[in-house]
This record gives sequence, C-alpha cells and structure tokens, in this order.
Amino acid sequence: MAQEKVTIAETDIRVSPAESGRPTCVLLAEDDRALRRFLEVVLARAGYRVVSVCDGLEAMKAALSNQIDIVVTDAVMPNLSGHELCRFVRNSPSLSHLPVIMLSALERKETTNEAEQADAFLSKPVSGESLIECIEKLLAEKSS
Repeated sequence: MAQEKVTIAETDIRVSPAESGRPTCVLLAEDDRALRRFLEVVLARAGYRVVSVCDGLEAMKAALSNQIDIVVTDAVMPNLSGHELCRFVRNSPSLSHLPVIMLSALERKETTNEAEQADAFLSKPVSGESLIECIEKLLAEKSS
C-alpha cells in the first residue's frame, strides 16, 4: 500500500473549549480514501481543524505531534488498528484525556472488548450529522 500524506484542513470557526483562540482539532484516522475525504469535508465545513491520516500508525504519530482535541478512528486499519490506537491513547499520559470515537462496519456485539475503551461507537456508514453530534456531545462532556 502506498504511503499517503497527512492532510490538515484548517478553519477558525470552532474554538476548543480547553484552549481559547485555537480551533478544535479532530484527528481522523480512516483507511478508506473516499470515506476519509467525505469526513474531512464534513468536519471542515462544521468548523473543525482536521488532521487526517490513512492508518493507525500515522494517527499515533500525528497525535503526538499535533494539539488534538478528539480522535475519530476506524476500527480496522492497516499497520495499527483503531483498537490498538485507542489503547495507545488511553495509556499515554499526554493523550489519555482525549475522547475517542470508534467507527466500524461491524455490529457492536461483534467487536472486541477493546472497543469499550472508546468513548463512543458509531456504525458505518456514518452520517456527517451523526458524527458532528457525537463530537459535540463528547467535547461538551469533556469541558464540564
């Protein structure tokens, strides 16, 4: 599989509840190029800054090198799965506070217990509205 470049779409509409003056940043990890692009557009139009990567290993690197406010990850990806990424986030002192949304084409009952580490679970195909609502809810809970 060819290495894909990390995409960052910047906007300045939504301000992070934790750090005023900085747009809320979503780390999006999705190996399906078409779905990743769709979600990038949905998130950018909603006013989020998006750091977009094609696999879990790139997501891990991006999480460590960017100021991320929330993680949206596919459950099944090459190099490092969303479940492994979630475990990494939960075990990292500098990232453990981040909300994690897991996306999967599998039914929730078919997923492993590792999915329970995520703050939210959305089944694919996911609508843009559902994803935005979930992000807003988790960020509101985090700031209260």
